[in-house]
Amino acid sequence: MATATSVAAQRWPHLLNEVIDTAVNPHLARPETRSTARDLIRALLAPLTRKNCWTLAEHAGHGAPYRMQHLLARAHLNENALAAALRSYVIRCLGTDDVVLVVDETGDIKKGRDTVGVSRQYTGVTGQIENCQVAVYLAYTTPDAHALIDHRLYLPSSWSEDAARLATAGVPTDVGFVTKPELARQMIAAALEHVPHAWVAGDEVYGRNPDLRAYLEKHRVGYVMEMAATDTITTPREPLTVKELAVLVPTQAWQKRSAGAGAKGQRFYDWALIDDVADSDGVRWVLIRRNRTTAELAFFHCYAPEVVSLGRLVAVAGRRWRVEESFAQGKGLAGLDEHQVRTWTSWHRWSLLVMVAYGFLAACRLREARHHPAPEGLVALTCNEIARLLEALFPPELHPEHVLAWSVFRRSHQARALHCHYRRQAAQES
Repeated sequence: MATATSVAAQRWPHLLNEVIDTAVNPHLARPETRSTARDLIRALLAPLTRKNCWTLAEHAGHGAPYRMQHLLARAHLNENALAAALRSYVIRCLGTDDVVLVVDETGDIKKGRDTVGVSRQYTGVTGQIENCQVAVYLAYTTPDAHALIDHRLYLPSSWSEDAARLATAGVPTDVGFVTKPELARQMIAAALEHVPHAWVAGDEVYGRNPDLRAYLEKHRVGYVMEMAATDTITTPREPLTVKELAVLVPTQAWQKRSAGAGAKGQRFYDWALIDDVADSDGVRWVLIRRNRTTAELAFFHCYAPEVVSLGRLVAVAGRRWRVEESFAQGKGLAGLDEHQVRTWTSWHRWSLLVMVAYGFLAACRLREARHHPAPEGLVALTCNEIARLLEALFPPELHPEHVLAWSVFRRSHQARALHCHYRRQAAQES
């Protein structure tokens, strides 16, 4: 089993070079900056305690951080072209069947006030107001894989109304205040040019925005996006909040469905579909999810150009959690939140190069799962395991057989744990 993993691992440096050569290098004019970009992306995948220009340069063997700082701040690089190349790479590697575009935001806690976009604002990272930087991301998800393909930095009004502050941070003069749903719409519109049949999912920030929903409906794009329990819908008698309407749902209308597989087994909930309204523009529903243990409710705006099954809507709703995993892995494996850059250009370049690094891991994991399935008794290679082996084996710091044996041990333990989780769940459901 260790030999099989070794054979798989031999392909990874070539695949990493391939994505850098096709997605990054064409947008860098000089060979020196292309070499620096390669070193930076390779170092981003290393298990460093901290990831910034200093630690990445040290890991790459540079004598100083200046080359990486130049790449992020001053080198000639078209960020829009790089973002388009990243999107094309992810679409090509992950596939175009059953695509759900998931929009969400994440915050990076920061000290001070000089880093572009930093302000006292709400972040879901801690669930409260923090001094932080918030960005909206778009995740590309299929049933088998997911990766981040686009991003927009959110500038609060405290920034957009302060010309001196914008100039100091290098924000382009044509950039002003834009709401998070509008940033999401821009990214979705760009992605839909390449995957026109994709669905869209998002949380309340986006689901409660009528302009975003109207845009999707105008373009006949199906969506499942969260709404607040206090949102109202029109009934034949009177307007009711969806929370009040949930009380009226008959027992037989609830159906047990899985929102997808999780780390501990299938994620089962009870679901109900109400307010089936159809017209020439499509069909709209309200989808209700009920936790089978706590009875906690969640509500979703749903739309499709034509009638679809409850199972389809549940599958789209369940896909939204993939963006959370993308954030966790993008931060934990590639340093999405660890930048120590302050300007508009540097932030965008750092985030894009991190997304390239993470996109490689996602594509590599899917390739191995499709073409080289894990032997019996092991879980499939994960992004975490690929990053770990890539760093340990190229160049190897320990004897390869020792490293591979530990990989087999970890995956064997994970396989047993997964089996126990499913067995325990099956016993509880019986």
